[in-house]
Amino acid sequence: MTIQPAQEKKILGLLGLAQRARQLTTGEELVVAGLSKKQIALVFLASDTGVNTQKKIKDKANFNHIPVIEIFTTQQLTQAIGQPRKVIGVNDPGFAKGMVSLMR
Repeated sequence: MTIQPAQEKKILGLLGLAQRARQLTTGEELVVAGLSKKQIALVFLASDTGVNTQKKIKDKANFNHIPVIEIFTTQQLTQAIGQPRKVIGVNDPGFAKGMVSLMR
């Protein structure tokens, strides 16, 4: 999936806003736990994440019918939220809907 640089910037900006609003779950284990409890509406998975982590996150997200977005690198995700992370879960459905709508 390719999106315009302007859209990419808006999505990353929304990710930063969600971080400041404390609406993100970050880190592989916490995201997996959040997916199990159905507390996550959208998952960002860095495109340069290892195969095992990708499989684990995708399997859990697919099982719970949660979309997974893999268009950003670890560096882009880290820059957006200010913490080095490869896996980010968006808790708030409103933020998730806004991010997904920017990708169309």
